Amino acid sequence: MTLHNIKQQLRKWVVAATIASSAFACLPAAAASNNTLEEILKSGELKLCFEAGYLPFEMTAKNGHFIGFDIDVAKHLARSLGVKFVPVNTAWDGIVPALKTGKCDFIAGMTVTPKRNLSVLFADDYLKMGQTILISPKLKDKIHSYRDLNNKKYTIATQMGTSSAIGVKKYLYNAKTELYDTSADAVLQVMNGKADAFVYDLPYNAMYEAQHKGQVIHLDKPFTFEPLAWAIRKGDTDFLNLLNNYMKQIRGDGTYERIYNKWFKSDRWVSQVQ
Repeated sequence: MTLHNIKQQLRKWVVAATIASSAFACLPAAAASNNTLEEILKSGELKLCFEAGYLPFEMTAKNGHFIGFDIDVAKHLARSLGVKFVPVNTAWDGIVPALKTGKCDFIAGMTVTPKRNLSVLFADDYLKMGQTILISPKLKDKIHSYRDLNNKKYTIATQMGTSSAIGVKKYLYNAKTELYDTSADAVLQVMNGKADAFVYDLPYNAMYEAQHKGQVIHLDKPFTFEPLAWAIRKGDTDFLNLLNNYMKQIRGDGTYERIYNKWFKSDRWVSQVQ
């Protein structure tokens, strides 16, 4: 199926969903419902919230533009809907409030957890991964898995408010934990010798090790299971349906694989990143 046909089908579905939503707008139970699809069509914009610096999902290129796996998928979705893609770079600790207040239509790169499900609605996951560890080379003969790090003599750095921090608290409770505002600040502690290990998502750690060979060692076996998904406002079922059907479409027509290979099976993009 061509991009033109995909665009036509998606726009027909959006219009139908919007009409259906309007038909039920007068019902009392619909008072708190969301109309994201209607707003997207009205504004001509699809706004995505993310925090740049999450390799290789969302990054800032040397030219100041945002690039990455999540960015490319969202851009393709916007083109399929015939609207403009608008990136909304947001600090992670404020990303859910940004969604709830309408600063963006959805959040990229969020790990699905029961606690988060209390405040947002998740689309079907688009990637499964988990937490891995970067350690200082001086520990290569002492640390072979996350279990070896679960000791009060070790200091672990990670980013606050992330599933990484949750994983550290759950599995590495005996170690000393230091939380930082960004992943870049946290991993720098290992590079500077101020922390023994850095815990974060597998793709990020794999890319970081590739860019800093000899300076860190990647223990690449995940010790958690974490599906990534788009997060949207609660009650936004029409938008949820669109996102799920769109993901099925691009998985089936080869678009997902093409974008995945670009960011996860090639390092050509590395030179573009600051």
